Amino acid sequence: MQPWSPPPDEVFAALEPDVLVICAGALAPSAPLHEQNWEAFSANWETDVKASFLFCKAALRRPLKPGARIVLISSGAALTGGPPNSGGYAGAKRMQMFLAGHSQKESDRLGLDLRFMALAPMRIMPGTGVGDAGIESISAYMGIRPMEFIAGILDMQTPADVGRAVVALATQKPQGCSFAVSGSGLAPAG
Repeated sequence: MQPWSPPPDEVFAALEPDVLVICAGALAPSAPLHEQNWEAFSANWETDVKASFLFCKAALRRPLKPGARIVLISSGAALTGGPPNSGGYAGAKRMQMFLAGHSQKESDRLGLDLRFMALAPMRIMPGTGVGDAGIESISAYMGIRPMEFIAGILDMQTPADVGRAVVALATQKPQGCSFAVSGSGLAPAG
């Protein structure tokens, strides 16, 4: 059963945000590809991509007020492919980057003055619910202890780094639509 979330029109009827951050989604599957069914494999498409699509569409159709910024939280897996036991997670996260770019092109074409961006935290983050679940899953898949896995992570960003990156995207005028944040800071993503 998927958690309830209000439809974008209901949210925009109650709020007219200057900054909208879409950071919602399902945990990635945790099984080898051949042991997953379509429901598990596509969970991130049905939640992460669907929420991003619906909110981007509503922001363009309503539209939100000129100057509003929409930030889709993606993942470094969109750029690296992620682990092989994570189903469609990496593809779903890459699609969020495409959605930001496509939505920006539509905003520009329609003269809406909206700014759509995707932000990909590059490393899994211990100490967060999603990060801890992912670390457990990947470690088990690799047959190592979670601390061994964590020890191999270089240039890891913190939740505070991600927060600072969101603030930078919301307040500055960076070029492009896709960005990555690591321990080294915010940078354009490919």
